[in-house]
Amino acid sequence: MKVIPISQIDEKERREPARATLTRRSLLKGAGVLIGTLAAGSPLALLAPSTVWAVELKVLNQQQGDTLMQMGRVLFPHEKFPDAIYALLAKDLDAAAAKDASVADQLRAGIAALDREAGGSFVKADAAKRLAAVKAMEGQPFFNTVRGKAVTSLYDSEMAFAALGYPGSAWEKGGYIVRGFQDLKWLPDPPASASPPPYMG
Repeated sequence: MKVIPISQIDEKERREPARATLTRRSLLKGAGVLIGTLAAGSPLALLAPSTVWAVELKVLNQQQGDTLMQMGRVLFPHEKFPDAIYALLAKDLDAAAAKDASVADQLRAGIAALDREAGGSFVKADAAKRLAAVKAMEGQPFFNTVRGKAVTSLYDSEMAFAALGYPGSAWEKGGYIVRGFQDLKWLPDPPASASPPPYMG
């Protein structure tokens, strides 16, 4: 079974997933590895070359990465988002920690505090305890670091676009007027008078 890493890579790399394949040897280099699967038939599974994903962490261990993923889910809960998307947050925070030892210390201390607030293990705690633990840390530097990074890590990715049904930028493809502008599947169809044909010049 092929295991592919998920990361915020450019479009060329997304079209050539074989270049980003993780080997067993490369998996063992990192401090921790997050691994999961995509639901068969989901939008992400249809786009990916494999339903198995992996994220290598260079500074944080697996438990710390899992904690950051679950904190991201508490901060920005989306039922449509698989763990693979939240793993981008852990990967980006780990990358920041690799560049700055003070960020690494802040993340480790914050994760330990989350565990204490959750009564031992944030990852194993129920949803109510997780929410209470995150709320207890609101406004602290660790909380602000994770929340700030989550905004771009979670929402500025092709995987999030696919999960949310966002078709991506359209200006270079002629704009949205003829490319899904009226595809509002969550609303009832408007009357014909509300949707005149576009003026094509």
